[in-house]
Amino acid sequence: MSYARTALLLAAMTGLFLALGALIGGQGGMMIALVIALGMNAFAYWNSDKMVLSMYGAQQVDRHSAPGLVTIVERLTTRAGMPMPKVFIIQSEQPNAFATGRDPEHASVAATTGLLDRLSPQEVEGVMAHELAHVKNRDTLIMTITATIAGAIGMIANFAMFFGGSSRNDQEGGGNGLGMIGGILVAIIAPLAAMVVQMAISRTREYAADAEGARICGNPLWLANALERLEQAAHVIPNRAAEHNPATAHLFIVNPLSGRGMDNLFSTHPNMTNRVAALRAMAAQAGMTWDARADQQQSTGRGPGPWGNPPPPANKGPWG
Repeated sequence: MSYARTALLLAAMTGLFLALGALIGGQGGMMIALVIALGMNAFAYWNSDKMVLSMYGAQQVDRHSAPGLVTIVERLTTRAGMPMPKVFIIQSEQPNAFATGRDPEHASVAATTGLLDRLSPQEVEGVMAHELAHVKNRDTLIMTITATIAGAIGMIANFAMFFGGSSRNDQEGGGNGLGMIGGILVAIIAPLAAMVVQMAISRTREYAADAEGARICGNPLWLANALERLEQAAHVIPNRAAEHNPATAHLFIVNPLSGRGMDNLFSTHPNMTNRVAALRAMAAQAGMTWDARADQQQSTGRGPGPWGNPPPPANKGPWG
């Protein structure tokens, strides 16, 4: 269901982009808009991960520099049957995390120092499982595409405001008929509509990543508890890099800008109460407690766990 909704929202955004191009320049304008969209998406496909990691000064780590975090990610990727992503740490007191990369073979996950300092090993595992779920579901590519199209819509909308009423065709009676007032309205409404669709896609993918992340880590309660703590911290601890790059806010597991999670048209993340409730209901349905894992029954010889995950490798300590 979430994939169908995402596909519909992506189609709506693409349709908005092409319609805007057609409104401004007819069929030729629509084709120009399509070429611009393809070019921007191609650039974002190959370079978006490097750009985002650079924005936040993320430093790549390994088993020697951050053995605990890398061990957790290795264990989770084994459980999920995924390639091992690159692991980064961001120097920020705000506990948060995100994933980026065009596909599972070229993915990166990043956690802040605040997250590693404030969360328990189980909570860290829940958070990183959520980010790996984004990679597994290819949400990182989906959100890169939507952000790129939204930016292109804003750019073309600005053209509509400045040039919508001044083209030669329009003066001769054969133009788009926008006029100055129409151009201004398009410049305001089109980016707003694109933002609404972009935020709706982001919220849809967060719910899906919560559910898949719970399956990967083996206990929904670990992620639920982590989300509550991250939400509380985001209210009081600023993320200055995110404030300077608000367009990347949707990448994080919780909103890094304000911590507000109202489930409305303009929020980048779902309501936190709803997310936590869904995870706790998932745990209750499986009859799980804080210490239980989805593979507990399988590892103790009592049959497969509720989600059929294989048992994890031995844990040698939270941070190595």
